[in-house]
Parts: sequence; C-alpha cells; structure tokens
Amino acid sequence: SKGRNCWQIRVFFWGCSLLRSHLFCSRLQRERERAISEVSIALASLAMPPKFDPSQVVEVYVRVTGGEVGAASSLAPKIGPLGLSPKKVGEDIAKETAKDWKGLRVTVKLTVQNRQAKVSVVPSAAALVIKALKEPERDRKKTKNIKHNGNIYLDDVIEIAKVMRPRSMAKHLAGSVKEILGTCVSVGCTVDGKDPKDLQKEIEEGEVEIPED
Repeated sequence: SKGRNCWQIRVFFWGCSLLRSHLFCSRLQRERERAISEVSIALASLAMPPKFDPSQVVEVYVRVTGGEVGAASSLAPKIGPLGLSPKKVGEDIAKETAKDWKGLRVTVKLTVQNRQAKVSVVPSAAALVIKALKEPERDRKKTKNIKHNGNIYLDDVIEIAKVMRPRSMAKHLAGSVKEILGTCVSVGCTVDGKDPKDLQKEIEEGEVEIPED
C-alpha cells in the first residue's frame, strides 16, 4: 500500500511537470507568433509609403547651373514621387534662371502643389557677389578654374547685404555688410579697389559708416 501511494505521487508530479512544460511551450509559441506578426506589420509599413496628397504644398530645393537644363537623373529622385516630369521641370528651371543667373551655381526652390511646380531662385551671397562683378559669359565646359578677381563697389555690397539680411545672423546691417565682405574675400574680388579685409577693419573702427536698415 505504501509503495502504491509513492508510485501515485510520482505519477502526479510527473503529470504536473508535463502540464507545466506544455503551458510554457504554448506561451512561448503565442509570444513567437505575436512577435512575427508585429515584425510583419512593421515591414509592411516600411514597404508601403503613405499615399501622397496632390493638394499638399511641398518645397524642394535643388542646386543648379543657371540657364542650363540639368540631368533628369539628378531631379528624378526628388520630384518623381511628387508626380512631376524631371525633364519638364529641368526646362522650367533653365528658363527661369537663364536671364539673371546664366552660368552661376544657384539654389532653386520648387513649390509643388497639384502636380505643378513654381520655380524661384534662392541666391547665395557668393552668387550675388559674382553677379555684381558683371563678368562676360563663359563656356563652363571649355573654361576651367575661373578666377573672379574683378572689383565691385561698396554700394553693391550694401545692396547684397540687404538682400541677404533675412538670412544673416548679424544684429545690424553693418554686421551683414562685413559678412558679405568676407564672401568677397572667398570669391577673390576687391571692393572699391581695396582688400575686403581692410574695409571690414575700417567699418569696425568707424572710418566707414554703414546706414541702418
């Protein structure tokens, strides 16, 4: 009788152990299936981008050479998903920049809405300085390493500083003028026949007065 009871107890504990193992394996299986489901949903959301709304206003910035139709392959990744033709947009950019920015590297802002792109030029300080030099047109493919060693006037620098004022970090216009003079140093031109650094020093010492906005 005692041996029989011991055997029954062993069977009972063995059954409990099997039940625990089964429950544990079932729990692992459920967690595994849930993890697989979550990963599948995440991968599906990555593979399927959100549907583009044509009425949404999207701004795209691209660097171009004024008056030239850029390669469609460089525009396609940016404007292709917006439903625009890279070739047509490239022609629109060339037409918009041909008059005032021909041959200059400028940034163009494309404002896209309802599959229509409005082109506007966002000139840099260097582009404005080079434009003020009024250099003759050159063939970029034939002429390399162009040196912009001409001369512009301080009034030109002040006008450029006023254009760049919204993007300037200076508190006063004089500070913006000194920033443009720094750009003149980088470009390689002179201002009123002087080294731009000398003019910066004269502005700091009060020898040259810059009118406020």
